[in-house]
Amino acid sequence: MKLKTISDLEDRNYAAKAVLIRVDFNVSVNNGSVGEDYRIRMSIPTIEYLTKRGAKVILASHLGRPSGPDANLSLAPVARRLSEILRSSTSIRFVKDCVGDSVKKEIANMSSGQIMLLENLRFYQGEEANSPEFCKQLASLAEIYVNDAFSTSHRKHASTYGAAKMFDKRLAGFNLAKEVEYLSMMKENPIKPFTLVIGGAKIKDKIGALEHLLPKADRAIVGGAAAYTFLKAKGIRTGNSPIDHEHLSWVTRALSSFGDKIMLPTDHVVAHSPKDNSAVLVKGDIPDGMSGFDIGNETAEQYSAELGSKGSGMIFWNGPMGLFEVGLFANGTVNIARSMALAFWRGSKTLIGGGDTLEAIKRAGVSEGEVSHVSTGGGATLRYLAGDEMPGILVLDKK
Repeated sequence: MKLKTISDLEDRNYAAKAVLIRVDFNVSVNNGSVGEDYRIRMSIPTIEYLTKRGAKVILASHLGRPSGPDANLSLAPVARRLSEILRSSTSIRFVKDCVGDSVKKEIANMSSGQIMLLENLRFYQGEEANSPEFCKQLASLAEIYVNDAFSTSHRKHASTYGAAKMFDKRLAGFNLAKEVEYLSMMKENPIKPFTLVIGGAKIKDKIGALEHLLPKADRAIVGGAAAYTFLKAKGIRTGNSPIDHEHLSWVTRALSSFGDKIMLPTDHVVAHSPKDNSAVLVKGDIPDGMSGFDIGNETAEQYSAELGSKGSGMIFWNGPMGLFEVGLFANGTVNIARSMALAFWRGSKTLIGGGDTLEAIKRAGVSEGEVSHVSTGGGATLRYLAGDEMPGILVLDKK
């Protein structure tokens, strides 16, 4: 799928025009300060491209899951952080609403090249309900629509679908276009050898993607809580480790079809609870009353050797190898992150998906520049790889 991006439109089309950009600024905000700002930074190329061409840039996003207006979920702190990142003479205008006459008046007073951030879209129920009236109000704010929020494009919300349909020009921003390019390559024609690294807790969220990717993969490395369901299916005792009984039959079938390419942990860091400081290393079966919280040293070495030796091909990593937020259980994830960086420097295309995985590479001292692409998508990434409908992408103009 080739989307029309903002660079496919001649520059003169943007001069003094209001452009509504759906961004994803759904970031962590604590005591008025933004935490991880990767999603904000990934929107900068699109924002700057349009401001330099004289557009009036109007940014729209959600934050959290409010049931109505909520001061704790205001995007005001995000506006401050965006101003700090841009460091431009043009300050970010922040308006305390996202639709209505007061917003239209503010837009009318904007100069070419200025930037405005609207208040949280989800303060209105019409956003998630994709209500025709809310769609109409959003669409009336601008003349050109841009989607640069891949992570929300699997939702049929007003700002990603209903309002977008009302514009004559519906374009992809640079971040969204890059997401589609990389994920399409992986889904349809991955560079060989193709390796999957699957961790995290929820197997059910990954099944659709795995059904598409496992047949194409040369190797699948499994860790995190997901590994215990695979081990259970092989008859290995897993103690009190989390098992996805609902999808155990799917895992059994996957092992039957692709067992020769699936690598599973051979040892584990186990404890009675996440707060148990007396964690021990066990090989094989996990004792009753104990749970696995990380892959063991032997497994970490095997996985790292498999990844770090790559000098070509493609690697996709989704989900940590253990409860890496706790120091005792971080070793496996840190090793994988560093091995991914090594593979990148040796010439592999490396893709990382999921917010937890981004946090994990940072804890390991690996920078975003040491991977080919970090997806902002989370659930949207897995949905896209599973071949699910992506309304926010389907509605955009194609080349």
